[in-house]
Amino acid sequence: MPKKEIVKKIEALRKEVSRHDKLYYQKADPVISDQEYDRLKKELEDIEGINPALSKQVGDRKGIGDDRLAGFDSFIHRAPMYSLDNTYSKDELMVFETRLQKFLRDGIKNTYVVEPKIDGVAVSLTYERGRFTRATTRGNGVEGDDITRNVLSIKNLPHNLAGNRHPEIIEIRGEIYMRNEEFHRINKLREKEGSTPYANPRNLAAGTVKLLDPEESAKRKLQIVLYGLGFCDLQTFSYQLEFHQALLEWKVPTLEHFWECSSMEEVWTVVENLDRQRRDYEYETDGAVIKLDSLDAQEEVGFTAKAPRWAIAFKYAAEQKETLLKDIALQVGRTGIVSPVAELEPVQLAGTTVSRATLHNQDEIRRKDIRIGDYVIVEKAGEIIPQVIRVVPDKRGDDVIPYKFPPECPACGSQLDRLKRDVAICCPNSSCPPQIRRRIQHFGSKAAMDIDHLGPAIVSQLVDLEHIQDIADLYTLHTTDLANLDKFAEKSAKNLISAIEASKERELWRFLHALGIQHVGVGVAKGLSRQFGSLQAIMEATLNELIETEDIGEIVAESIQGFFSQSNNRTLVERLIALGLNTIDTFGKQVNVSSIFSSKIFVLTGAMNKYSRREAGELIEGNGGKISSSISEKTNFLIAGSAAGSKLKKAQKLGVEIWDEEKFLKNLAEVESSSRELVREQGTLSFFEED
Repeated sequence: MPKKEIVKKIEALRKEVSRHDKLYYQKADPVISDQEYDRLKKELEDIEGINPALSKQVGDRKGIGDDRLAGFDSFIHRAPMYSLDNTYSKDELMVFETRLQKFLRDGIKNTYVVEPKIDGVAVSLTYERGRFTRATTRGNGVEGDDITRNVLSIKNLPHNLAGNRHPEIIEIRGEIYMRNEEFHRINKLREKEGSTPYANPRNLAAGTVKLLDPEESAKRKLQIVLYGLGFCDLQTFSYQLEFHQALLEWKVPTLEHFWECSSMEEVWTVVENLDRQRRDYEYETDGAVIKLDSLDAQEEVGFTAKAPRWAIAFKYAAEQKETLLKDIALQVGRTGIVSPVAELEPVQLAGTTVSRATLHNQDEIRRKDIRIGDYVIVEKAGEIIPQVIRVVPDKRGDDVIPYKFPPECPACGSQLDRLKRDVAICCPNSSCPPQIRRRIQHFGSKAAMDIDHLGPAIVSQLVDLEHIQDIADLYTLHTTDLANLDKFAEKSAKNLISAIEASKERELWRFLHALGIQHVGVGVAKGLSRQFGSLQAIMEATLNELIETEDIGEIVAESIQGFFSQSNNRTLVERLIALGLNTIDTFGKQVNVSSIFSSKIFVLTGAMNKYSRREAGELIEGNGGKISSSISEKTNFLIAGSAAGSKLKKAQKLGVEIWDEEKFLKNLAEVESSSRELVREQGTLSFFEED
């Protein structure tokens, strides 16, 4: 192959691997199987290995994925946190053993530990003097995201190590995962709401630990299992099995199954047996991890740039079946995102009959050239949700034509929209029938209009009985409309009507968030409310004016403008205004303007005992302050809870004033007291209500 072609091939493979790295590590939404992903990386490594000089022309390449996200503090691991090399065959396991012998002194006999590879998210826990202080993701192997706040809600996480025989400082590595029962519970709720189900427990667990709202994270019942040794200030272990025993003595959740093997043949027997046994486990396992038992031997063998040489993961290939793709159905979610689903000739796959499979999005259909009438290869991603892996081109008939996404919404006929640089295809019509139920549920949720007693079951009944067709209809309900609702007494009806009426006075940012505009979460809604001051001003804002708002880029600005440019949405909003909903920014306006919070920029980091970050942020904003996600020279104060990370160091370097939780609460109490006094003097309402 000519040099130019080799360089072009390397560039293409790097781009493809980088794309899948981001989907897997940062978005927790992979679109190819682990085996296909590993095949791409192996192909790239082989070409780069044969052509090192040409590889350098393309530039340096990181060898490990990076799961770090904006919005989280970063923390440097005391000992690097590597990933594992993967293998899919017995022959490759034998090569692994042969390779080990090259690094070990003559006469050393290999003994191994085999552990189930639980399909979750890698985590490192730090314990100091036996007390849990921090949880971090793998990140780029050198530093990871601080997810302490989210991990604190995991019920089987020990906050203190049992006994008194433990190192001064130790990093214990493990996995955050979700049991199958909890995964199915959450997916059933999503299906009831009309939302797309999660693909597998691993993706859901990964997304949950990276939620910026710890309260939302706590609603999902994550589990943790610990099995690996990171940094240890006083090395007291000689063997991996000895470390497992220490974990048991410390009463931390560790592996319920692991095996000691004296040869690779024994290892292979365990790997085969585990493949049969793992289907009865309450959690997903996608392979087996084989490690040298001796920690001295591990140190002697060492590491490559991205993985230990003394360990390898044997990955079980997912079962695949060939079947006919009969049709492509389109599902519309709450935010209007249209998701393609393959309608298949039913086929038995991993113990169940599969007749539907996810196709992810329009770009994936185009990339894989999937067409109606194709024979396709299907597998279960994480052995839970079926997905189409590839087509069988040799079986494609002459009459099978390329699939084209329709220009109109399949449910309401509105022109479908695709924002620039966004893979999602959306229906912009807020009155689109499949969106109604979930929009109403979102509108009344705690993070939006906070309407008590408006649960999913009530919304479904109201819609089914045609008492409401959109969110505005909520404000025309009477108690007589609720008389026929199942298990809904007269008192319940009055409570719901009262809660709906009270929601008219909610802050403007809640109203904006409740509308369900794509990309407009709580933070963006608050920013818009502060910047423009009224709903009318936001609706009339130009694209440039929207982009000038902090934390709003071109994609979000286009989404906002696109929403209000739709006549159906405009009519809906005008109805809500006519029904008396608040459209003026009052959040943080009626406070003591001379308070320490007023017009100051705050950054929150670490974990607090009394409030979550969201709650603390709302209190600051309610007193005229402003919340930022990053430290800069413009930052006035950093509020640092426990396990504060890189933001604390940066604040110290820039000379930003730092408050601990005690000082924050003291200043908050003083402002609350002065605000109440101001209310008494002026006879106006305050952000703080009297008890």
